[in-house]
Amino acid sequence: MVEVGTAAGTVRGVVEAGVAVFRGIPFAEPPVDALRFAAPTPRVSWDGVRDALAFGPSPPQTGEPAGGDDWLTLNVWSPDPGQDAGLPVLVWIYGGAYTIGASSLPEYDGTRLARDGVVLVTFNYRVGIEGFAHIDGAVANRGLLDQIAALEWVHDNIRAFGGDPAKVTVFGESAGGGSVAALLAMPRAVGLFRRAIAQSVQGTFFTTELARDIAGACAAELGLAATVSDLSDVDPELLTAAADEVVADMPAHVDRWGRAAHRSILFAPVVDGDTLPCTPWEARHNVDLLVGHTRDEHKLFTAIDPPTDEQIATAAAVFAPGPYPPAEPTQLYERILGDYLFRMPSLHLAERAAKAHFYELTWSGVMGACHGLDVPLVFGNLTSGEPATLIDDLVAAEAVSAQMRKAWIAFATTGDPGWPTFDTGLVQLFDTEPAVAPYPEVESRKIWQDYSFAPLGLRV
Repeated sequence: MVEVGTAAGTVRGVVEAGVAVFRGIPFAEPPVDALRFAAPTPRVSWDGVRDALAFGPSPPQTGEPAGGDDWLTLNVWSPDPGQDAGLPVLVWIYGGAYTIGASSLPEYDGTRLARDGVVLVTFNYRVGIEGFAHIDGAVANRGLLDQIAALEWVHDNIRAFGGDPAKVTVFGESAGGGSVAALLAMPRAVGLFRRAIAQSVQGTFFTTELARDIAGACAAELGLAATVSDLSDVDPELLTAAADEVVADMPAHVDRWGRAAHRSILFAPVVDGDTLPCTPWEARHNVDLLVGHTRDEHKLFTAIDPPTDEQIATAAAVFAPGPYPPAEPTQLYERILGDYLFRMPSLHLAERAAKAHFYELTWSGVMGACHGLDVPLVFGNLTSGEPATLIDDLVAAEAVSAQMRKAWIAFATTGDPGWPTFDTGLVQLFDTEPAVAPYPEVESRKIWQDYSFAPLGLRV
């Protein structure tokens, strides 16, 4: 056992595989009762020593039974929990379409990264209605504010776990990558991290009008209005079920919600002018940035839900900003939606940054270089967790994983992952034979060069 003092009290962790691990440390009060739909509140101090041996419960979401209401907890892996270690810190934000996710998933185990010389932090944040629905009387973007609260905890406490609060790098994938991008545009996040890694950035952001309309539809499933007074006493599982009903009836909302309905996207960060003043592509920041995507972003989704001829035609008509070169229909569908959802938002973020390094994962697993394949490679968890099922060649995966872990840690340590900045036109291609080369998605880049990725709005 190992004990560390935090601002709220002492926590007791355990040493596993040579790494000190602390699980389920609360960084904010449970967002229930009077705190439901409120910004996170600092945790009240406790007396004595608090065990930090088990993950906290997941935030409310589909398919996840309630395990308690103390959702806002974090976890720390440290190779040297000493005050003077001064190690770089990596803080992970999970993905899940802003609808699902938890820091307790085995793919996010931080042991291998910590053994490589960093302090690794993962945390829970509110998702779905609890975190992102635009509810009258509630603060917007509660999920993003949870992320800021976790980063504030890291700033105030990580030195005691061996980390350097001046060397914090936030990183995330998919909606986690979109969250990283959003944090770059949030005044409240300034000074909380020095560097950022955005993997497969989900580029969907909402206007307040669209977000309010979607929240209203979810509340209407229960015969209620999307207000704090109506929803604050409703069981989170009922609200999650109501959102699921809206998704099931998504075709009925296409005329009002447009692209969001076409892709069944109910939740995204809301550009409200306050918590999130603008989209990431409009923001200016002085944070070192590492950003990239996988080559075959949409291939996994196509395999899970093969498109109809109508859906393929809709993708070209609704999402593509211009004509694509001729291709087999399913390949065209994958390319358009992969570009729209992840690849081009990632590219736009890098193009508009003062200093950025860029990468593309080209190594193929079971589903090619698909969305999510980078997660087990970056964490080094190649045989545990659902994303590990995308890997069929462990020897090759280990080689690519070693490349990515080395680059991520070098970036967190020095700001240089080991290849030139993107303004040179060069990117890192991660594969069994890695290479530094010009950005390979030339055709897509040209098609999307004038697209703004503005917040999705309500169609009236």
